[in-house]
Amino acid sequence: MSTHSNHFKGIGKITYEGTKSSNPLAFRWYDENKIVAGKTMKEHLRFACAYWHSFCGNGGDPFGEPTHIFGWNDIPDAVDRAKAKMDVAFEFMAKLSLPFYCFHDVDVVDFTDDVADNEKRLQALTAYALQHQKESGIQLLWGTANLFSHRRYMNGAATNPDFQALAHGAAQVKAAMDATIALGGQNYVFWGGREGYMSLLNTNMKREQEHLARFLQVARDYARGQGFKGKFFIEPKPCEPTKHQYDYDCATVIGFLRAHDLLNDFSLNIEVNHATLAGHTFQHELQVAADAGLLGSIDANRGDYQNGWDTDQFPNNINELAEAMLIILEAGGFGGGGINFDAKIRRNSTDPEDLFHAHIGGMDTFARALLVADAILQDGEYTKIRSDRYASYDHGDGKAFEEGKLTLADLRNIAAGKGEPAVKSGRQEYLENLVNRFI
Repeated sequence: MSTHSNHFKGIGKITYEGTKSSNPLAFRWYDENKIVAGKTMKEHLRFACAYWHSFCGNGGDPFGEPTHIFGWNDIPDAVDRAKAKMDVAFEFMAKLSLPFYCFHDVDVVDFTDDVADNEKRLQALTAYALQHQKESGIQLLWGTANLFSHRRYMNGAATNPDFQALAHGAAQVKAAMDATIALGGQNYVFWGGREGYMSLLNTNMKREQEHLARFLQVARDYARGQGFKGKFFIEPKPCEPTKHQYDYDCATVIGFLRAHDLLNDFSLNIEVNHATLAGHTFQHELQVAADAGLLGSIDANRGDYQNGWDTDQFPNNINELAEAMLIILEAGGFGGGGINFDAKIRRNSTDPEDLFHAHIGGMDTFARALLVADAILQDGEYTKIRSDRYASYDHGDGKAFEEGKLTLADLRNIAAGKGEPAVKSGRQEYLENLVNRFI
């Protein structure tokens, strides 16, 4: 079978045409070779396509049948069907000049309940993907295993009370890691879609979390033994599908990794919509990860203000992303990862062009946000206002406190001796206007 596809007829290579362009199939802001803060946009942003949403999502929902009809679904043989889908995927990614992609094992090829057969299928598609990668230059940002869709994982995988279910999860992870390594994947992700509980009445939470830690340890040890040099990412999410997931948010995950001696190998893959579901802003989660030195990668999307679930819409909020890029730039960029568009076109977006419009919009918005963030940092006022706010800790008693030289009694005497502190504005509105000024 040929590795070439012509699914997106009439759509050529998407190129940068600048902000004056009205061409909907062109970039207005994303110029991959433009140098920003010492690196090209392509190097900063490291865009990736989410294989599952773009080529597996069919538009179906709990209230209606699929609206995105894929021709390859009529091919009876699973491997041939998967190869046809992959041909279309690489055609799409090549036309967008996306440097990376990401996948779950079952996105690449349909699985059965036979472990050995699943491994054989995934190996066949791994060889096919490697051929595509060599022809296109597109690389694998990260791979992962879907340990949440099959009914055997209704109570979790690594945290399942049934050891046999855990073993099946381990088999999938081994095969997905083998594929990731064979494809030169730069990272490997764990998303605990059902690693949590619905009711504490039937849950031994301590034991389940210990099992999760052991599972991660043996998976890490296997990959390292196979020569994998990349990072392992944990992707936090607070709930949905479980009531309470053990990887609730960045702070929770960092505490878990620290408690189980996993910090040296694991970082965080942060999703926008997961942050908001946890009651945080995306910027908050980025800052928590950056402060811990664990900002690895992001899944880019957005939620809906009126819907309380993970709607996975394409990002288009320039203010939110400009503030996010400020944190990412100040942190020195991603720790091995990039920007994966974990987003899907809407149910009623049924034209082939819609997938291009979605990615072009997301890529342009991030590119513009990068330019805005760099301009703000180059201007210097933003960083000066923040540093001035903490200037009292740069000298005298404040510095002594940070250095651990003051006792509680010392602090009491300083308070009594110097009296009530002056009221100083946080200047929030001014800073918000400053960001808008650069936009």
